[in-house]
Amino acid sequence: MKDGRRWRRLGAWEYATAAAGLLTALLLLFPGLMPNGGPRLGSLLETFLPWLGLGVLPLALVALVRRSAVAVGAALVPVVAWTVAYGGTFFADENTAYDLTALQHNVSDENRDVAGTARTLVRERADLVALQEVTDGTREAYRTALAEEYPHHAVVGTVGLWSRHPLVDARPVDIKPAGIPEGWNRGLRATARTPHGEVAVYVAHLPSVRVSATGFTTARRDESARLLAAAIRAEEVERLVLLGDLNATTQDRGIDPVRSQLDAPKDPFAFSWPASRPLARIDQVLTRSARVTQVATLARTGSDHLPVRARIAF
Repeated sequence: MKDGRRWRRLGAWEYATAAAGLLTALLLLFPGLMPNGGPRLGSLLETFLPWLGLGVLPLALVALVRRSAVAVGAALVPVVAWTVAYGGTFFADENTAYDLTALQHNVSDENRDVAGTARTLVRERADLVALQEVTDGTREAYRTALAEEYPHHAVVGTVGLWSRHPLVDARPVDIKPAGIPEGWNRGLRATARTPHGEVAVYVAHLPSVRVSATGFTTARRDESARLLAAAIRAEEVERLVLLGDLNATTQDRGIDPVRSQLDAPKDPFAFSWPASRPLARIDQVLTRSARVTQVATLARTGSDHLPVRARIAF
């Protein structure tokens, strides 16, 4: 009987649970272990990486049913890994000093509440406001709604930048991948003359990604990211802020050409999409020669994204 109990504790379920717990922990700490060729499973994992911690739930269920010390240990391993990877973000000091505030928001081309969206943004009294999916039909409405608080603005295609501080040298940034028709303009660059000096501000909206039977389709987004990275690399103004719907989390290796040049907030949370049940932050505020001291989402607007607020220190 004693040998039988030992075999039950170290049976197939226990070995499988131990393997699953170790694999989950390794992917949480080293997501680069997941290959990214073909169906782009690496990028897909990195998009929802913090949620991988939920894998502990079935492991805990096995531990409860089997009453096995091995299964309990297997469930604890990914808990420790998740804590190492993300636990520190819960102790960030929200009162850290900052020099300016920026808002990033994909307002959605189907947004039927432009006025309400503008009110949500204006309430934050940010220095910079970047918008994507500004259509021909809503462009003037946003200009009017934001004009009093933000007298300086620049719009290129479907992206726009509003500022409390003067904007100069505003121009398009070509981030259009091959195969997309002319007229697709989703990149903008301007110099903001802030009280802290000149800041190059980029606004970008990278192509969408899709999950299909063939995998995670990121080719156009990744190509657009490489074009954006080249523009940033050539930027002569040292201080730089990128505001955009990148259709990627900062951990997604598909935007490494951009991410490798810029600093991201340490907090991977403040999920911005989808607005109804946020699962990932694909709306980003990245910096050079500056740092984001705090990032948060605002109340829901008429968009399928939540606005993202970032406080920036130089």
